[in-house]
Amino acid sequence: MAIAATFLGRSHQDLPVEFGQLWLPVGFGGLLGVLFGRSDIRLRSINRRLGDSERRFQQFYQKTPAMLHSIDSEGRLLYVSQSWLDTLGYDREEVIGKNFFDFVIAENNRDIQTTHFQKLRDFGEIRDLNYQLRQANGSSIEVSISEVPQHNYDGQLTESLAVLNDLTNHRAAEERIERLAYYDTLTGLPNRALMNDRILQSLALARRDNRQVGLFFFDLDRFKLINDTQGHAVGDMVLRSVAQRLKKFIREGDTFARMGGDEFVIVQADPNHDLNFMIMGQRILDTLGQPFQIGSREFFTTASIGVAVYPVDGDDPQTLLKSADTAMYVAKSRGRNNLQFFSDDMNASALAKTDLESRLRHALSSGELQQHYQPQVNLATGRITGVEALLRWYDSNGKPIPPGQIISVAEESGLVFPLGEWVLKTACSQAKAWQDAGLPSFRMAVNLSGHHIRQTNFIDRVESILDETGVLPNTLEIELAENSVMGNVNESIMALTDLKIRGVSLAIDDFGTGYSSLLYLKHFPIHRIKIAQEFIRDIIHNPDYAAITEAILSMANSLNLSVTAVGVEDPIQLDFLRKRGCLEVQGRLFGSAMSAEEMTIFLKNAGNEFLEAKNQASKRDLTCKESKGIH
Repeated sequence: MAIAATFLGRSHQDLPVEFGQLWLPVGFGGLLGVLFGRSDIRLRSINRRLGDSERRFQQFYQKTPAMLHSIDSEGRLLYVSQSWLDTLGYDREEVIGKNFFDFVIAENNRDIQTTHFQKLRDFGEIRDLNYQLRQANGSSIEVSISEVPQHNYDGQLTESLAVLNDLTNHRAAEERIERLAYYDTLTGLPNRALMNDRILQSLALARRDNRQVGLFFFDLDRFKLINDTQGHAVGDMVLRSVAQRLKKFIREGDTFARMGGDEFVIVQADPNHDLNFMIMGQRILDTLGQPFQIGSREFFTTASIGVAVYPVDGDDPQTLLKSADTAMYVAKSRGRNNLQFFSDDMNASALAKTDLESRLRHALSSGELQQHYQPQVNLATGRITGVEALLRWYDSNGKPIPPGQIISVAEESGLVFPLGEWVLKTACSQAKAWQDAGLPSFRMAVNLSGHHIRQTNFIDRVESILDETGVLPNTLEIELAENSVMGNVNESIMALTDLKIRGVSLAIDDFGTGYSSLLYLKHFPIHRIKIAQEFIRDIIHNPDYAAITEAILSMANSLNLSVTAVGVEDPIQLDFLRKRGCLEVQGRLFGSAMSAEEMTIFLKNAGNEFLEAKNQASKRDLTCKESKGIH
């Protein structure tokens, strides 16, 4: 205690304090020392973290892929991101401290700056404000700015942070979307949507000025042959070549559009008050008549053109297009590669087709349609080897409606599928009935459209009908017109091969009238070709037809194909065919087309005996004619 007293003071009298009373000030002082020491450490840590955050923020600010900048209350640039610099093409030293609005392209930059800050104060932010900015290379870009302000404790604007969106890609995307919506991607021509709008504009101007408008609707003749034999890539190049070639003489104010596929439309305003639109039509024909050079090969195509004129043939886009389309189909029916103007007669014909379509729909469900059968005869034996099912339909006056007219309407209306199914099912049912009656077996030939083999469920439907009727597949022979098969080679080969595998016989009808060749024919899995009756009809008096028939017979023999000559009506025709190795014929000389009842009687009572006698009589008749010098 004495030591403590001496340490603390000179004597008890000078510092009358007990040592035990000193713990509070000593402890409090120590506590303060500890607390202040720790606070100093914490402050240094906070400052270090703030410094790190600021460096990270600056790195983020500079390296972000977005265009960012900060400006002070005078518009001077404080910070800019690297993306901002890269987009505009400046170095950082060139822009920091410079007035941002000096980079804005405007008549009065200071007015722009004043308006900019006024919006920032009034609305508390800026959203999607567009500016044109000057780039370092002298060009410009359009940007959209969104900006938020920063204020001090007194509420005064100190700086702001802006995000800039480069609208260059956005504009390009908008243009791409517009082109996709209104332009054909293959040819670059206006598409159907834009074409309709252009027609409306042309008609509006024509009404105002009392002028005419010509609408040319055309497609390429036999373009499918190029597509199917050379591939769609070549076909696309031909379409692009057509577009490029015709663009050269399309005047300003006219419209050249692609409807789709190989269909095109040209809308021509009244050409210099010259009402003769024939000049444009002939120019199209002449231009497309020249060969197209695709790679090292030349391709030839022509056009069938239909023309409708406003206001004579219609006063709205839909009517004009319909009229021109009608005229175009007339051009095709008249040999292709020609121009046809719409007329009231065409309209009447179109109305008649529409009426026929309506009646055909009713006939399919009401049982008006009939099936007749014509025998096919083996010349070596005189026996029936097959019958062909032939569609028959009579109008209310009992007059037969031509089968070609029925098929044409059916194909255009989509009725070809239910019609073909009816024909196939009726023929197979009849074949089964004759089999059940104990009649000799023979082929049932059914002529179908090329549309059927391109139908996705065609093979399944054939198989289903065979199952339903109980007819064996080898009883059925499906005939397809040469043109319909060659019009889509790859699909035809696949479908026909599938049918052959299932046991169905296959024949090419009207052979010689189309455009097939030995090269393609040898790839088809067919059993028989049928020589078109137009050749047989004039085989004696037309040397060309005689030569064609001989060539077909020779070709078929080399390919090991059976041949049926159709339309044999005269013993001289028969002798010509027999001498050249034709073993099967079909025609009125051996039997006309008969109803199912008539054919049944023919087969039961007089069939094979009649045919043998007919064959012998034909030989005698031929001998008699030869003896009289008839050739």
